[in-house]
Amino acid sequence: MTGDDASERSEEPQTDGGATGADEVALDPWGSSSVSDYRKLFEEFGIEEFDEILPEVPDPHYLMRRGVIFGHRDYRPVAEAMRDGEPFAALSGFMPTGDPHIGHKLVFDEIIWHQQQGGDAYALIADLEAHSARGLSWDEIDEHSRNYLLSLLALGFDPEEGELYRQSTNRAVQDLAFELGIEANFSELGAIYGFDGETDVSHMQSVVTQMADILYPQLEEPKPTVIPVGPDQDPHVRLARDLASRMRAFGVTTAYASFEATDAELAHLSAAYEARGEYAEEAETPRCEEAAAWLAGAREPDAPALESVVDKLENAGMEPLRPRTRFLNRRAGADAFEGLIEAIDGEKRVFEEHVDVFDLEREEARELAREIELEYGGYGFLPPSSIYHRFMTGLTGGKMSSSIPASHISLIDDPEEGYEKVKSATTGGRETAELQRELGGRADECPVYELYAYLLAGDDDEFAKLVYDECVGGERLCGDCKEQAAELMREFLAEHQEKREEVEELLEAAEIELESPRRG
Repeated sequence: MTGDDASERSEEPQTDGGATGADEVALDPWGSSSVSDYRKLFEEFGIEEFDEILPEVPDPHYLMRRGVIFGHRDYRPVAEAMRDGEPFAALSGFMPTGDPHIGHKLVFDEIIWHQQQGGDAYALIADLEAHSARGLSWDEIDEHSRNYLLSLLALGFDPEEGELYRQSTNRAVQDLAFELGIEANFSELGAIYGFDGETDVSHMQSVVTQMADILYPQLEEPKPTVIPVGPDQDPHVRLARDLASRMRAFGVTTAYASFEATDAELAHLSAAYEARGEYAEEAETPRCEEAAAWLAGAREPDAPALESVVDKLENAGMEPLRPRTRFLNRRAGADAFEGLIEAIDGEKRVFEEHVDVFDLEREEARELAREIELEYGGYGFLPPSSIYHRFMTGLTGGKMSSSIPASHISLIDDPEEGYEKVKSATTGGRETAELQRELGGRADECPVYELYAYLLAGDDDEFAKLVYDECVGGERLCGDCKEQAAELMREFLAEHQEKREEVEELLEAAEIELESPRRG
C-alpha cells in the first residue's frame, strides 16, 4: 500500500489462515488450505504446466493466456478434439454453500468458453455434497443454487446447448455412483481424503457421487472431458481417473512373455530384449532362461524387482522372450471376452484372463478394446482431463473465501458495496508514494492487480499488461489504481445483475429442478 492511501488501513489484513499444521501444498477439497507455491504441484502431484500446451489450444481464453490457468492433467486430448472438430465435453460443479463470488466466476467462464468452442457443457449443483459435507438445509441449498445458476446463465452459459442438473435428482448419476462404489473402498478414501471412523457414510457417498459427476458426460459415448477446478480439487480428479480405468472391461499393456509383470519388471524385460544380441544363441528368438542369466549378471543386484523378474524368467524356461500387446480381462463377461478374441486378426495366444497379440500396436489395441467393450454394454470411459486455475487472493489477503465477507465480492453484491470493497482492499504497494515511484509496486502480490488480470481487463491483454507495467514501473500509485478498479467493478456488477434479471425466464424454462423434492 502506498503513502497516498496508507492512512486508510487501521489494522493488519485478515487472512484465511489454513488448516492447522497443513503442508503448503496439502490438497483438501473441503479444507481451508491454500497453495503458496504452485511449482510444487508440478513436482509432488504430477500436474503439468499449462504453458507447455498453450500453443496447441485454438483461440485460448484470456485466463489461459495470462497464466491464471496454470496447470493441467492430460488436457491434450481435449485440445486435439477442439482443433479437429471432434466431440469433447467440459463439466464442473458448484457447492451451493453461499453466494457466488468473483472467484467462482473463473469456473463459470471456463465452462462457458469450452461450450463456445463446441464442447458439450455440463454444470451441476453439488447439493448432496453441500448437505452431507457442510450440513446445509435443503431450503438454504435451493436459495444458493438459484443464485449460482442465474450468474452462470447471465455470463453466457447456453442451457439449450448444455446441461444443468442437481446431483440429488439425476438418477443416471446416482446409478453410476453405485457402480463406481464397487471399485472404491474405505481404506482408499481414507488415504486420499483422511476419512476415519468418525466420518459419516453420507460424506463418503458424496465422494463417489462426485466421481459419477465427472464421468457422467461420457455415459452416452466416450469422449475427452475436461474438469476445470482449483488445485484443491485435484484429489477428486485423480480418483476419477483411477476409477475410469477400473471400470474398463479390458486393459491394454505391453508384455514380453506369458507371465504377468509389474512396471518395474517390464523395464528389466525391455532391457533384456534390447540386449538379446549379447547373450541369445539365436538373437531373433531369445529364450526366457537366457534373459534371466543375462539380467542376473549384467544388472545391479539390488535393482528394484530384479530378483522377482529373474525368477519369473527362469520358470518360463525356453519360452521365447518376445514383445507383444496384451489384452487383460478386467471386468468383461464371458461373451465380451469371446467377442474380443474373435475380433483380433493375426497371430494371438489366448489365456484364461488375457490375450497376447503380436501384430497390433497398443493404440490400435486400445481402440479395439473400447469398441468391443461398448458393443457388449460397457462404458469405455476415457480418463477425464483437468485444468487448474490459481486461487484468487482475498481482498484482505489470504485465500478468497465465502466465509469471510470482506475477502470477496459476491456477484450479487450491491454495485456500491463492490466499489467500497475494492477501495478498502489490501494492495502490493510500497509504504510511501516516493518508494512506489522509486521501486515500483509489487503487482504479483497485489489482490487489486488480480482483479484486473482475472476479471476487470476482460479479453483486453494490452490493458492488463499496461496496468502491470505501470505498477511495477512506479508510474501507477495504489490510490488511483484502486479507484479505477473500483469503478470497473461497480460497472461489472451493475451490468451482471441486469443480465441476471434478463435470464430469469431462461432459468425457469431450463430443465433443472429449482426446488428440491427433499425439502421438509
